[in-house]
Amino acid sequence: MPDQPASHHPDLLTIGEAAELLRAPVATLRYWRHLGTGPRSFRLGRRVLYRYEDVQAWVEEQVGPGAIG
Repeated sequence: MPDQPASHHPDLLTIGEAAELLRAPVATLRYWRHLGTGPRSFRLGRRVLYRYEDVQAWVEEQVGPGAIG
């Protein structure tokens, strides 16, 4: 398998991959999903998946206009 550039990411993330990307426990993502907050997710069969773009958009929403940096 050839090496992929560091910027490569899958379009669909499992809950574990999304948690790793957000540096949050899987249990937190499950709780956010239960509350209806957190990044947009969906079920495909029995699996909960996240679109990479949705996770990135959610992070940007959390940063907001008053962010420093």
